[in-house]
Order: sequence, then structure tokens, then C-alpha cells
Amino acid sequence: MKDILTDNFRRFSARIGANPLRIQGPGGNTSIKDDAVMWIKASGMELADAVRSEIFVAVDRKAAAAEALGAGDGTCKATVLDPAIQLRPSIETTFHAMLDWRVVAHSHSVAVLSHVISPEGRAVAQSLLADLAPVFVPYAKPGRPLTGAIRDRINPQTRLILLENHGLIVCGNTTHEADTLMQAVEDRLRREPLAVSAEPPSEDPLPGFTWATEESWLARDATAQARVLAGSYYPDHVVFLGPGLPTEDSADAPPVILTPGVGIQVRDTATATQRAMLCCLSDVLRRVPEDWTLAPIGPAAEATLLNWDAEKYRQWLAAKE
Repeated sequence: MKDILTDNFRRFSARIGANPLRIQGPGGNTSIKDDAVMWIKASGMELADAVRSEIFVAVDRKAAAAEALGAGDGTCKATVLDPAIQLRPSIETTFHAMLDWRVVAHSHSVAVLSHVISPEGRAVAQSLLADLAPVFVPYAKPGRPLTGAIRDRINPQTRLILLENHGLIVCGNTTHEADTLMQAVEDRLRREPLAVSAEPPSEDPLPGFTWATEESWLARDATAQARVLAGSYYPDHVVFLGPGLPTEDSADAPPVILTPGVGIQVRDTATATQRAMLCCLSDVLRRVPEDWTLAPIGPAAEATLLNWDAEKYRQWLAAKE
């Protein structure tokens, strides 16, 4: 059963997982399958650990594909082949099982995010990737709703999927095919980041906080500040940082606070994942042209993510760092 979980696939997973411009913290997932078994990253695990740790879970591929169509509860926990395994399969297991390709990789690429959070950006991406036949999927809650939205738009030949306000999916018959396609997308959508000051504010931060050096520009640039305060643009931001960024401390103990016109304060107890998400926000917004319109996912979608058991599980795992 484990012979399909190749060293080459592990190395590919670890390489993209270690690149913060493709994956941040426990985000993203990869899978490899045959007709009967699919190995997929476990929920809350980090792809960067794919070589040095056992981060993959084997599931019954047909049972997981059935959950994509409405069987079970959509979590695919019941499809895990080894009952002794305590890890949960990724919340994205249903779309991995549904896609009829041996290797599937899903990333939260900064290059892709900087396009798919904007109507203008999506049009640019469509043009740049036209010969690769990309399929664009409107935002849907991760898990079975997203799987359904993907299923409604793809055909058997679809290998490239851009998830609006979410990320990238590439497919291939081999790890090399998936890797090559992902690199082509990265190369074509890469944009030079805006040059910003890395100077921290001179004011004292709140007790228990430290100024973010690389990200404080978000509070000093008028366009960036307005975009940050307008809402959240992709799921993992909401899961680990909450909706948008707050401008003051509260009983909820937000990990990050935006002080308008001054800088970004990071709570001393913020986890590595929360810090990675702040870095991702900065990386994305540094690559979005000023004249593009941004489209947040909206308060209803944010509330759904925050009240979802599957995401509370990832939050719990991240808090153990």
C-alpha cells in the first residue's frame, strides 16, 4: 500500500511546503493515488515535513470519492484505512479523491493569490495561462462545497484549477507533471513586489506586543491599509488571524493588531503559523497593482470558517506549536 507514496513525491511536497511564496504553515495539501488507495496530507500537518515526518494518511480512494458526492459527513475520517491513525485527512480530501489524476497538489501560492482575489487579476491570469486551459472556480467553503464547485466546472482533461480567493490546484499523471505545471503557473504569474520600508515604528508597542518589521508598511501605505481593513481575502487568513485585522486589542486576544498610520503589532504569544499568515498578507498585497479592485470573501463566509469544527481542529494543532 505504501509503495505509491514515493520518495520523489515526498521531496516535491517538502520543497513546495518549505517555500512561503507557495505554502504558509499548515496550508496546502498534496496527494498521490492508485485505483484503491490515496495518500493525502493530514489536516494541520506541514508539507515542509513531508520527508522527515509521517504527515500523510492513507484513505480508501473510492470511499473518499463517494463522500465527494454526498456519502458520509464529507470529512473522510471514516475512509482512513488504518484505524490506529489519530491524524485526520485533509479537509480537502474530497476534491483530491474526485480528481482522476495520480498526483494532485494544492497550494496557497502568493503569485496566484495576488491575481485571484481581484476581478482584474483573474482576467490577467486567464490571459497569461490561456494555453494551459485553466478552470476558474468561484469561492466556496473548503471541503465538500468547494469540491462540488470544482466538479461543476471541470472536464476529464482539466489539469489546472485556479480557486478564486483561495489558491491553486495542479494535476498530473506523475509527480514530475504536476511539479512542471505548478512551476509554469508560478513563472507566468510572478510579479515584482512593491518596494516597502522595513523600518519598525519608533513608538512603543502595547504591552505584550512587538512591532512587525517587514509587515508594518501595511499600516502606513494608504491603499494597503484600506485593503486590509476591508476584509479577508482567503480562508487561511481567517482561520489563523481572524477576519481582516483589528485596530485595537480586545478580550479575544487577537494575535495581530493594525495601528492605522503607524504599523502592525504582533502579540508575543503569536504562533509561527499566525506570523506566517501575516507575512503572506504582506507578500500578496505587495504584488497587487494599485488600480486593481479587491474582492473580500465577506462576513458570512468568514463566520462560516470560524465556526467550523474542521478549522477549529487546525487552530488547535497550530496552538500546540
